[in-house]
Order: sequence, then structure tokens, then C-alpha cells
Amino acid sequence: MNPATPVQDLAAQWKSACRLYPIYFELAREFAIDVQTCPDLEAGLDTPGKEAVEQANHWLDQMDEKVQVHQLRQFLQTNAAVTPEALLNLLEHFLAKTPKSDTIRDKVDFLLVQYFSQMAPAGLQDDDVDLAYVAQTLEPILRQVDLKLPVWLNALDRVLESARRCRSLDELLHSGILEQGRKAKGQAAELFYIPVALVGFTRFGYLMRRVFFRLMLGDLNIVLDGLTHLEEGGIHTIDCRRAQFSAQEPILRLRMICQSWKVMFQAEYSSGQPLRMLVDLRASVETALGGGRASAAKEGRKPSGEDTAGAGVMVKPDTAAALKLGLKPVSVQAAPGRPGKAAPNRTAGKPPVGAGVAPVMAKPAATPPTAAKSKAAHADAPEFGVSGVPGWDDDPESEGKG
Repeated sequence: MNPATPVQDLAAQWKSACRLYPIYFELAREFAIDVQTCPDLEAGLDTPGKEAVEQANHWLDQMDEKVQVHQLRQFLQTNAAVTPEALLNLLEHFLAKTPKSDTIRDKVDFLLVQYFSQMAPAGLQDDDVDLAYVAQTLEPILRQVDLKLPVWLNALDRVLESARRCRSLDELLHSGILEQGRKAKGQAAELFYIPVALVGFTRFGYLMRRVFFRLMLGDLNIVLDGLTHLEEGGIHTIDCRRAQFSAQEPILRLRMICQSWKVMFQAEYSSGQPLRMLVDLRASVETALGGGRASAAKEGRKPSGEDTAGAGVMVKPDTAAALKLGLKPVSVQAAPGRPGKAAPNRTAGKPPVGAGVAPVMAKPAATPPTAAKSKAAHADAPEFGVSGVPGWDDDPESEGKG
């Protein structure tokens, strides 16, 4: 006969379930996940019995099986109401689960990086993101951490250095660097969950996000600048079949697609289809620009700036190009001194999610075609997210939301 579950444990489980229920329910609504409501959580009982707690835990387990990693990433990065407290609640939930599958590991990995990203101050430089600072920021979930780093974690720094040497998304996606990061997590096995390893992988994931943002912004700027040069040269369509578009794709439509990709690329980075499309679109634009130069030579005239600009030349991201995208440029200013001992609180004024208030089931909104394509393309991509990095904001009006 199993001993009775202590009353305090039941109360703690119920409190946790009440915090998680609104998050999971809204997530299910957004991705049209077929799930029934949990009546007791819906009612928000103050003193539930053991059966009610068990049913609540069963409901959460069902949701954990249905919610894919990429869905959790996309939801938590694009829902402005998700607070650091909600991320901590989810972390506590997944860290307590046994056994820990690869899916749970990937969710924990993302949640730690996302939490650190939300707490990181603007202007934080790569050199300031050392193990001690990351461990300090993660204290609410990991408590005090012995920062004696195992030798096997040194491989993460080598992967980061390789990523920083990349000059384009194409190079990052086809160099095998992202696979090296996944391999390091897989080889860690249960050692992934020792506190110092969690700190090390959080630092790694955060800094890899920054690398990705710089490269993605650079490629988007090159494409948009190239499209502008083509339009100024009287060209209104280009051959984009290699990027899975038409042989006479309107430049106006390509510009709109680049704007929509700002949202698509929030979900994560990996060798997924949307990112490969951006890489191929850049190549198509550069080919069109190079074609203008070849056409000028054939006509016996000197190529103009419109003919030659962008023909295989890396364009450095700048403020003007970033503003064209409706984005804040990646900050390159020096941080005003090393971050202090206390991680800054950026959550003031944020509406809480997961505060134990049961939501009302709403009919899922129609998913835009672009977003639907993004979700499908990311379905098998088990890697990092990219939002939450200081210096990148897809919606200028959302500044201050974390």
C-alpha cells in the first residue's frame, strides 16, 4: 500500500498546476491543439482533493506530450504577456519531471536561455556574459552554483568561436556548427542537468543567438538593399526559382516577404526551410545584380552603381538599413561598465501569465499563410530560439515588454 501524499505536497502541486494552466491553455488555442479543459483547474478550486490534483497533473502530462519544442519556443517568444516568472514556473515543472527525455532537455535548454535573455540588460556585451554572470542571473532557479567547469564543456567555446567567424547565414547553416552544438548536448546525457552544465549551455545558447541575429540582419539588409538597387535600375521582377519562388518574382512582393520573415525567424534558428530560403533569396538578388553588370558590358557601357552594387559584396548592417526593416539595429556600443551583482528586473508593469486564473476557451484565430509555412518548416527543427536578444525588436512599440 502506497503511503498517502502529504497535504503540503498536494497543495504545492495544485499551486503549480494553477500557474501553468493558463499558459498551456493559451498555447493550445494558438496552435489549435486538440485538448479538453480540466474542470477543476477551470473552476480554480481553493482546496482541491487528491483526485483533483491527480487529474490536473494528468492534464499537464498530456499537454507536455502534445506541445512540440518549436511550438513552445514560438509561443513564449511572441507572446508579450509571458513574464520571467512564467518561465521560472515552466522550468520548475520540467526540471521536476522524470524520466527526462530529449524533448524535455530541449525545453529546459530553451527556457533557461529565454529567461536569461529576458533578464539581460540592454548593452550587455559578449565579454560580459561569463559563467559567473549567467549563474547569478539563474539563481532563482539553480540557486548557488559551483562554477568549476568540467573539461568536456570547453567544446562549447570552440563551437562559439567557429560561429563568430561565419560571415553569412549560408556559412553558419552549412558549416556543421549548429550540429556540433546539438551533439554536445546529446553527449552530455544526464550530466546536462548538473547546475554548472546548465549555466554553461545557457551561456552558449544566448551567445549563439547573438551570432545568428547579426548574420540574419546582415543577409536581410543585403537583400533589401539589392532590391532597392534593382528597382532604381528599372528592374521590377527577378528570377527567384532557387529560393522556391517564381522565375519572374515581383520585387515589391519580395520586399514584403522579407518583412514577414522578421516574424517567421523569431521562432528559432536551425537549418530549417525558411532560413535556407533567405540564403537562396540573397543569392538570387546578387545574381540579378551581377546580371545587370554583365548586361552593361554586353551593351558596351560602363556599369552604373545600380549594376555593380551588391554583386557578391557583403553589406555591413547599419542603422539606416535596420530602420528600413522596422527593427532596432544590433547594438555595437560599449556597455557602460560591467553588469552589477544583481541581475536587473525588467518585469515591472508586465501583465502576468500563469497567475492561477483560468482562461476562457477561444476559437483559434486564422493562421496567416506565411506563419503556417513557418510552423510547418520548423516542425522538425530541434534547436535554439532567437528572440529576446538586446538590440533586436520586431515591433518598436513593444520595447520594454522584455
